Amino acid sequence: MAFLKAFGSYLPERVVTNAEIGARVGCDAEWIRNVSGIDERRFARTDESVTDLALRAAQDCLERAKVKAGELGMILVASGSSERQFPGPAASVASRLGLTETPCLDMPMASAGSLFGISLASRLCASLGPILVIGAEKMSKIVEREPMERGVAILFGDGAGACLVHPSNGFAKVLDCGLYSDGAYAEDLKLPFLTPLEMNGRSVILQASRKIPRAIATLLEQHRRRAADVAVFLMHQANQNLIVRVAQALEVAEDKFYSNIKNFGNTSSASMLIAAAEWSKTHRLAPGETLCFAAFGAGFHWGALLAEGSDA
Repeated sequence: MAFLKAFGSYLPERVVTNAEIGARVGCDAEWIRNVSGIDERRFARTDESVTDLALRAAQDCLERAKVKAGELGMILVASGSSERQFPGPAASVASRLGLTETPCLDMPMASAGSLFGISLASRLCASLGPILVIGAEKMSKIVEREPMERGVAILFGDGAGACLVHPSNGFAKVLDCGLYSDGAYAEDLKLPFLTPLEMNGRSVILQASRKIPRAIATLLEQHRRRAADVAVFLMHQANQNLIVRVAQALEVAEDKFYSNIKNFGNTSSASMLIAAAEWSKTHRLAPGETLCFAAFGAGFHWGALLAEGSDA
């Protein structure tokens, strides 16, 4: 058994408006808002690394959970924008938390990494103890690579989110998770070494709008639950229009899908946890209520996770 204990997040201070990014790629602010639902995003300082962002989110999560770093059984970091091939940021985060022997795992996954991380943590925490899952991305250094592509540069921002998965107590019990991958579409969303991100936007939005609702519906059906009964959907914040499509496919009200993409843009594998951390500041999941996570990203990798409000 595994529980969600707390969330945490960190967003850089610098706000980049649609007007600013639009001026660089030749489009206006209103067009960006219409195609993405984004008004602004955050960009990290030049001297802020993925590790720096991840550490701040980790500290916020541990503080909210009232858990000390020394109690962790593992740290897992998902990031598609780490500064180097290896080592990844996980071990550095652990070191800066004062840990010297805690096992760490890096997941170089874009967008769906946090979902895969929580699923993995929910299966390992019974033997390892509390596991801190972090999604951290510095997408600004990628989208600013020349030549800047309009359909890519307007979407992304920087930030980090975290979730503490606990073996014995938390506000929600993890019920189940369905994960999927299909490498046939690997060329449609990729980041080669030292070159701009390449994205077939039409393929990504088409596949995501089909695969995410199917993953959610399959999981709900397996647990004899209806989409209408879900208290809140916490989804990867890729594009507001995609979130609307998923809600429509499931025939549920759009306001059941928590959204903060307007203010932070697409922060890839950090976005779902940033949204969860913001949601949890003002909302409480009642015992028995259902929470659904969902994500889709490069690979393609996608899936959904169900959790239920708990008294534990």
